[in-house]
Amino acid sequence: MSDRTPPSSGRLLVRGCDVLRVPPESECEILPARDIVVADGVIEEVRPTGAVPDADTVEVVDGRGLLAVPGLVNAHTHSPMVLMRGAAEDVTVEGWFNERVWPMESNLTPADVRAGARLACAEMIRCGVTTFADHYFFPEQIAEAVAETGLRADIAPTYFSSGGEAALEDTVKFAEAWHRGADGRVTVSLGPHAPYTVDDGDLRTLAGHARRLGLRMHIHAAEHLEQTGSSLERRGITPIRVLHETGVLQAGALIAHGCGIVDDDLPLLAEFAGTTAVACCPKVYLKHALSPLTPVRDLLAAGVTVAVGTDGAAGHNTLDVWEALRLVALTQKQAVRDATWMTVSDTLRMAMRGGARALGLQKEIGALEPGMRADIVLTDLSGLHCRPLHDPRAALVYSARASDVRTVVVDGRVLMRDGRLLTVDVPELLAEADARVARILDTSHGRTVQHYDP
Repeated sequence: MSDRTPPSSGRLLVRGCDVLRVPPESECEILPARDIVVADGVIEEVRPTGAVPDADTVEVVDGRGLLAVPGLVNAHTHSPMVLMRGAAEDVTVEGWFNERVWPMESNLTPADVRAGARLACAEMIRCGVTTFADHYFFPEQIAEAVAETGLRADIAPTYFSSGGEAALEDTVKFAEAWHRGADGRVTVSLGPHAPYTVDDGDLRTLAGHARRLGLRMHIHAAEHLEQTGSSLERRGITPIRVLHETGVLQAGALIAHGCGIVDDDLPLLAEFAGTTAVACCPKVYLKHALSPLTPVRDLLAAGVTVAVGTDGAAGHNTLDVWEALRLVALTQKQAVRDATWMTVSDTLRMAMRGGARALGLQKEIGALEPGMRADIVLTDLSGLHCRPLHDPRAALVYSARASDVRTVVVDGRVLMRDGRLLTVDVPELLAEADARVARILDTSHGRTVQHYDP
């Protein structure tokens, strides 16, 4: 395990910005003209601007005219899949997996994954995403990319039962080696792929390891109603009940998608609501013409945390959480036919505090408050697409673009200043990615990592 990013040290001052306050409940609000004081990567104070900087302040960021928001959390993605962006369009779900993506993934090398993860990290920094939950192969390479670029991530190594005992042992070894690595910015979850690709015995074994190590689990489950129907037909129980009976929910689970969660599943999820979350990623479901979407209102009513994710860029095309949270707000209003539901405050809270809670990091990130890690995003809402600026909160949900992000701080370290990435050599990164894609996209060999038939 290595970390090219030095630990945060000294004091940082973000001066003169407005600040988005995201309370655990109630309306978000804008605190005007504030200074954010950071010491050793932690927010020490959010105070009215104008005080003389402390003598030991080593870096000052000018935030005047900008709005500081908590770093966005991408609660479910497969970061190296940026290398397949746009290469699996206008196909069925079965075709997407069996004819495009899983054959392409059979070509991947560890170096490919490292290059893809670095490209993804650069994209997320530009978008104001400071933390992401990843689920993929060659997790060490993703962890190294996170360490190098300065982001924060929870990394789950994808496991299929077809990989056998050695693959399961490698998953556990990665967790033991990397959890709380990169100066604490890397956490690890165990990552069985799904109930239809991981047998019950392996789910129980991994749940046991998760409890032993104090880790959570990150798994695709009840991804759509057809999967739930197939599980009922084959096994007589829903995918969520599989997670309940194998101890996955007891260990604590981040469930990707959950669009096939049905009423009978809600009491099972509510039983472990304190450590269970569902990542809502609507764009990929809209593209595949699948309905319904994640039952957000029902989940929240059951006390289950819901967070916002993009899924991989092979399906979502971007890792832009601004786009994702906007789609969550719009599709949820439409789904329940209630324009007063999923307010701008609720949407922002889901993308920030909800994302933090989904990763078990609610005591560290998700709000700009004293004692929280200093993950700060400065956004510029002065563009024509946001003016006149009647309500900055509404602008963040419905008008803001990734290009409005100006400066990004993670753990007290500036990763992007005034739109310039500081921890990534962009031309070198793009050249390396472009050099790899022709081989990765070649599916003429007929190989595949799995066969999709849930």
